[in-house]
Amino acid sequence: MRIHRRWLIVLSLCTAASLAGPAFAQQPPAAEPAPATHAKKPKHKPAAPTEAHEPPSPPARPGTTASEAKPTLLGQYGEWGAYAASPGGKKICFAIAKPMSSETVPPNRPRNPSYMFVSTRPSEKVSDEFSIIIGYPFKSNTDATLEIGSNTFALFTQQDGAWIKNAAEETRLIEAMRAGNSAVIKGISSKGTRTTDTFSLKGLSQALDRAAQDCK
Repeated sequence: MRIHRRWLIVLSLCTAASLAGPAFAQQPPAAEPAPATHAKKPKHKPAAPTEAHEPPSPPARPGTTASEAKPTLLGQYGEWGAYAASPGGKKICFAIAKPMSSETVPPNRPRNPSYMFVSTRPSEKVSDEFSIIIGYPFKSNTDATLEIGSNTFALFTQQDGAWIKNAAEETRLIEAMRAGNSAVIKGISSKGTRTTDTFSLKGLSQALDRAAQDCK
């Protein structure tokens, strides 16, 4: 298990619109209200989108920082888009997708859209790092789970972000994603709402290969 990590700074370019392409066609529901601590004015004002559709960038792992940068589309592969960006002048490449379906218990609870990322940061010698923006603040001190076929992985959560809990399992996770058909994320919000998001893995391998090519 990783030691306790500080809160991240998320690049928030997607609040105005969904992404273009098959994975981002559905319109997002209204946002679940966040705790009072979540309502503070951000240190960095989100950049206003200049086009109708812009992706978010992956959340920085707790303990790191990021600044705003507009991602550039490298290619769309099935449900997954490959993007590159240079937050703080340091290049990152990532694959991103939105869920095929989302369910809440109790039903129809409002929330922001969720996104799944696999990112590479050459300046930090990080490749194929899995992360999630879930669309609501997770319940404190709870893990989320990621299911791919018969494989289940525990996810460390902090506010609206999640990462694999056991870093030694990340390679096996990415291999399972490349070989799998779908991935299911289950979590609990700060208000006790249980969520299940199902992501297609169609096109992920091609998106990862394209991102790796741009971030050698």
